[in-house]
Amino acid sequence: MTEKIIPLADHRYLNRIPIIPTQLEAPSGLLSDTHARPLQDLRISITDRCNFRCVYCMPKEVFDKDYAFLPHSSLLSFEEITRIASLFVAHGVEKIRLTGGEPLLRKNVEKLIAMLSALRTPDGRELDLTLTTNGSLLARKAQALKDAGLKRVTVSLDALDDKIFKQMNDVDFAVSDVLEGIEAAHRVGLGPIKVNMVVKGGMNDQEILPMARHFRNTPYILRFIEYMDVGASNGWKMDEVIPSAEVVRRIHAEMPLEAIAPNYTGETAGRWRYAGNDSNGGGELGVISSVTQAFCADCSRARLSTEGKLYTCLFATGGHDLRALLRENKTDEEISTVIAHIWRARDDRYSELRTANTDLKSTRKVEMSYIGG
Repeated sequence: MTEKIIPLADHRYLNRIPIIPTQLEAPSGLLSDTHARPLQDLRISITDRCNFRCVYCMPKEVFDKDYAFLPHSSLLSFEEITRIASLFVAHGVEKIRLTGGEPLLRKNVEKLIAMLSALRTPDGRELDLTLTTNGSLLARKAQALKDAGLKRVTVSLDALDDKIFKQMNDVDFAVSDVLEGIEAAHRVGLGPIKVNMVVKGGMNDQEILPMARHFRNTPYILRFIEYMDVGASNGWKMDEVIPSAEVVRRIHAEMPLEAIAPNYTGETAGRWRYAGNDSNGGGELGVISSVTQAFCADCSRARLSTEGKLYTCLFATGGHDLRALLRENKTDEEISTVIAHIWRARDDRYSELRTANTDLKSTRKVEMSYIGG
């Protein structure tokens, strides 16, 4: 008998169309969920496509040439994205991050950035508008992104050694091209630039120290991310997780570190700097410990998928179909009220629960390439 394989794409359609509450409400900008967590950040995935096949996100054995990506008609238009974003801003969102897939693959992304950069908070402030990228197209697009109103970028770079980096991205893309993109972004003023390294034990953890040495005393903030059990495609195993405490231990043994305070409540990264560096200099680094030191208690992030599903957790098993409401011509007041009801009911704390019960790792979750990081 031939084994039946259910494609991961099917999971994208396990979503609920929200019911419009009878009593509509105006946004107050002060939403909080069941754990008193405010709504402050919105991450928007603008494409499910990527030109890398990173082993922890879009492994080639799953996302091969036959994989069915979303058709263009399923994607939110720029006008739809901006409309939804404006409703979130009215509810208190101050930071919007564009993600993917690889967001720079979305045609005319600069137009979307210009539309979003025109949004203002209820008290008239500009948004913190940022974007995460693998850096492959950054050198050629940096100036246009800055001109459109983007504030800063975060660049993924999992090794400095070309052989290891190519094993990670699995498309033979060179480190030098990513570094060129980082330098181009810095030149045009997209900063402060953060460089994210996902650390997978047995694959690239030997690059922790070379990365720290390279980015020490530069304008860039290097951050080490624990390998996470996002989605079902990456074959996550707990013994491949290098705890952030071990990352800090390795670096501190050669280059002494000292902890520094978070920039704001709910910041995902624990912050460190090299001992002796003044606060105005380079040399800051961060560790993101969502496996070993869960930070669910302060999470203020909502996520909008490529096709307009609202997710209240990176590890969610289902979303809420806002696109359906848009295309059924629901009013802003109706959609805004739906967003408020969803956030108030939010009870997500997957990472905290997983820390206490590792069996949760088998829970079927949405793919990172679909929801964004």
